[in-house]
Amino acid sequence: MEKAYVKLTTSNSIGIIEFFHPMKNSMPTELLKKLKNSIDKASKDEQIKIIILRSGGNRVFCAGASFQELVTIKNTNEGFAFFAGFADVINAMRQCSKLIIVRVQGKAVGGGVGIAAAADYCMASKYADIKLSELKIGIGPFVIAPAIERKIGLSSFSQLTLDAHKFYSPGWAIEKGLYQNISETVEELDASVLDLARRLSAYNAEALSHLKKIFWKNTDHWNELLEERAKISGFMVLSSHTKKALKGFIEG
Repeated sequence: MEKAYVKLTTSNSIGIIEFFHPMKNSMPTELLKKLKNSIDKASKDEQIKIIILRSGGNRVFCAGASFQELVTIKNTNEGFAFFAGFADVINAMRQCSKLIIVRVQGKAVGGGVGIAAAADYCMASKYADIKLSELKIGIGPFVIAPAIERKIGLSSFSQLTLDAHKFYSPGWAIEKGLYQNISETVEELDASVLDLARRLSAYNAEALSHLKKIFWKNTDHWNELLEERAKISGFMVLSSHTKKALKGFIEG
């Protein structure tokens, strides 16, 4: 089995951050920390003008939280620490000095939808269905909610959240504003992402930086907001309902 990783590579002013986990690109704490640190590093790198955020593999962009780690959480401090990892990644994307293009080549679930929503520009393949499945295990998408609601609106976020069993199509996601482009194949997606990154990297870096601040206007309170949301999730993951549901998913 391949090992999990996060790697940052740079080519022609474009920073490419790729993450991977053998369990459908699920996100344990260690991977979240590495992803956050890579975003911070790229933000400070003067050689990088544009960032592409992507995952390894073909048909799954990100399965969200690692159930294997969630089931081992024993107290609220551990629960908070886990969900704070997603908060840190979203805030790192928000506060990054560079525009971030997220490339969604396959299905995105839970936290994966949150990462897509935190993009400055999100491009997907026709295989990139989305689902918020948190209610199925007895919690809610509390940490990622601000990023998703900001992109698709409260009504669509509510629909996505309450239909926790259902995958929504890339067509629905582009109609609601989560995706900006859909490609027929992963190869076409990669070409489109790289083409956009190259064009953006040729623009005035200062202008792009100012635009980023405009895009994220009125989100300065998110450090505190997402921390509070992580505390809620960290408490709820300890419920007997959630523990039983997680065990069922893992054993099933």
